[in-house]
Amino acid sequence: MSTDLMPFDDAVARFDPVLGIEVHVELGTATKMFDAAPAGFGEEPNTSVTPVSLGLPGALPSVNRTAVEYAIRIGLALNCSIAESCRFARKNYFYPDVPKNFQTSQYDEPIAFDGYLDVELEDGEVVRVEIERAHMEEDAGKNTHVGGHDGRLQGASHSLVDYNRAGIPLVEIVTRPIPNVGARAPEVAAAYVRTLRDIFRALEVSEARMERGNVRADVNLSLRPSPEAPLGTRTETKNVNSFRSVERAVRYEVSRQAAILAAGGSITQETRHFHESDGSTSPGREKSDAEDYRYFPEPDLVPIEPAREWVEEIRAALPELPAARRRRLDAEWGFSAPEMRDVVNAGALDLIEATVAAGASPAAARKWWMGELARTANASDVELEALAITPAQVAQLQALVDSGRINDKLARQALEGVLAGEGDPEAVVTARGLEVVSDDGPLLEVIDQTLAAQPDIAEKIRSGNLGPIGAVIGAVMKATRGQADAGRVRELVVERVQG
Repeated sequence: MSTDLMPFDDAVARFDPVLGIEVHVELGTATKMFDAAPAGFGEEPNTSVTPVSLGLPGALPSVNRTAVEYAIRIGLALNCSIAESCRFARKNYFYPDVPKNFQTSQYDEPIAFDGYLDVELEDGEVVRVEIERAHMEEDAGKNTHVGGHDGRLQGASHSLVDYNRAGIPLVEIVTRPIPNVGARAPEVAAAYVRTLRDIFRALEVSEARMERGNVRADVNLSLRPSPEAPLGTRTETKNVNSFRSVERAVRYEVSRQAAILAAGGSITQETRHFHESDGSTSPGREKSDAEDYRYFPEPDLVPIEPAREWVEEIRAALPELPAARRRRLDAEWGFSAPEMRDVVNAGALDLIEATVAAGASPAAARKWWMGELARTANASDVELEALAITPAQVAQLQALVDSGRINDKLARQALEGVLAGEGDPEAVVTARGLEVVSDDGPLLEVIDQTLAAQPDIAEKIRSGNLGPIGAVIGAVMKATRGQADAGRVRELVVERVQG
């Protein structure tokens, strides 16, 4: 059945969208949240388990200290207060990938609360997102539905469950409602999740690889007639795992809800599934309220009471966070504001910094990563960091240009060789014979041949008209396959004709 949609621009002109985002990040600890099972990725199904992560009778949990430290790091980076005492609770619900029939989480006593995150959009506008809480919990296992369509339960002949992921440490970050975003709601949502991902990586608490599910976003959205009206009924689109998908999910829900409300209907408070194939969402289940989960304190775990000295030690050891780092690098490199935003939006900041550290100038590093390499990545539909070239190799390439051994045209050919797996720039230049011809003898030979073939041009140059000299230089460059120094060719032509 087709879904009625209102054009997005019409929808945001008629209604005020309000966002709320819950982001789950898998922590990069060696073991799980409450037991010693390894917390790896890609192992054979149901091999990274213990009686605790399988929920077997009599198995008792114990808290992973490193996971608590990582949660405190995240809370501090998000300007949160860190609880002097907090505790775990049992969130009761039945689903096959939760072997205990409850999830150990935090409910009314989170480890971090009352924070904020300033999110910079592509044009430089900054949106402050209020953080309600960041709490610790464990991940569920993974269901695989076989025989249906698109991996969904509907129509499947049977389901398989893998408990390797059950018990992986998570931190869930919950925002307060994000108002006053208007037509920028999709962009704000994606930028917020991207900013969090960058923070997780800077803190070294997670690989934060969205394609692996290390970071997942639940996107809440509601519409109201105006910013002064009460909040509308929200939907929650679950487990969205890419920035583009977050943006698409918000756009779709805005258009879908607007069409329903404009027709006099009402929004159902429910979870929804996002479909990568067309950017749509579909109903999941009616959204449960807290009381439906029958939360009660976890009797097998004592409260967590982080010593204030420990919290301050963690705060003092926090690395430079992405926003501060960008400001520092911006000052050091001297890029314009639009140039720096382009670098950040392209995911090139780390690559350029590493290239500069390897010896290239900031301008040269930016030229390669935002020019030839960005075009290559776009043509291949991959991220810049996925290209088969390292920052050190880019710096080597530029060093060859700076030394005069190759020019920019030859450097692009050398770059092609590096990307094709032919070795470092030095090896490619040698193997392909790309070095600039610096010996005047071979150049003079080619110049003489060129002038002899174009006596009229030679005569014009001899009479002082240097306009046609470009044709001679072009012919020489073509004859030498671009390996001549154009400036030196010009000097030699003038000397040959006028000297």
